[in-house]
Amino acid sequence: MQQPQLLKPPSIFKHFVILITLQLQEIPIVSLSPCRSFCGSVPINYPFGLDDGCGAPQFRHMFNCTNDLFFQTPSGAYKVQSIDYDKKSMVIYDPAMSTCSILQPHHDFIMTDVQSAIIPPSQDTVFALLNCSIDSPVLNHYKYLCFNFSGHSCNELYGSCNAFRVFHLLTNSSPPCCFTSYNTVKFMSMNILDCTHYTSLFNTDGLRGVGPLDWIYGIKLSFSVPDTGCEKCRKSGGACGFDTDTEGLLCLCSSTTNSTLECAAGTGSMMASGQSNAPRIFYQLAMILGSFVYMVMKFISEFEL
Repeated sequence: MQQPQLLKPPSIFKHFVILITLQLQEIPIVSLSPCRSFCGSVPINYPFGLDDGCGAPQFRHMFNCTNDLFFQTPSGAYKVQSIDYDKKSMVIYDPAMSTCSILQPHHDFIMTDVQSAIIPPSQDTVFALLNCSIDSPVLNHYKYLCFNFSGHSCNELYGSCNAFRVFHLLTNSSPPCCFTSYNTVKFMSMNILDCTHYTSLFNTDGLRGVGPLDWIYGIKLSFSVPDTGCEKCRKSGGACGFDTDTEGLLCLCSSTTNSTLECAAGTGSMMASGQSNAPRIFYQLAMILGSFVYMVMKFISEFEL
């Protein structure tokens, strides 16, 4: 009777090494980046960053994360409701802004020159200036700055919104108002405009035939993404960032390791953007160990025969 061919110990070791190699190839490379990738439920991706040195330097110090994400401007902190990275837009809400349901003291919406250049309000965001005096510049020399959007008029706001109806009641008429673009409030303050309140709304192209009670109030900003070639950095497990002293571009590989282009192989293999990869790794290691024990037991049983 022919004896079964036994695996020699070196053969077992060789099989074990091959098995480990195949299993580890299935574990994805993920990032040890020092940059936070979420604030609450809002994802934070390039070109934005919460931690100094993360994202693009043009957007440095523009965001603040407490329990929610806020966009910082000279006129205040505005809660970020959503970010659409595909459409390159961000919706913010002014908590001190008047809406159809609440009337609040007027104030200005002010952005820095840099913000106005790289993340301005979108073309489909409209600012409604309310309760303007008859001497308001937008009703005289600059009346061309006012327009009706999607067939709507100022009278709709005064007639439909409880918050704005008070202006009609006080004067027994509809005081002037003005639908205008961001550029108007960018160059003229509310005091210069001589209007007591403002509200803003967006996605105006889809509001034809929709009453003020159902308008989408807030400010939609449009941003551009600097082309710095950071895709190579992301694929290597890093995050695009910059040197906080020189603002030169960097690939952030870990809290202690940076590169100019991409991370070295293996520097990002334990944790992904704040989410632990440990369950997957432990599962793979358990499978490897189980296979090795099986091979050893099989060898012992065949050797005893």
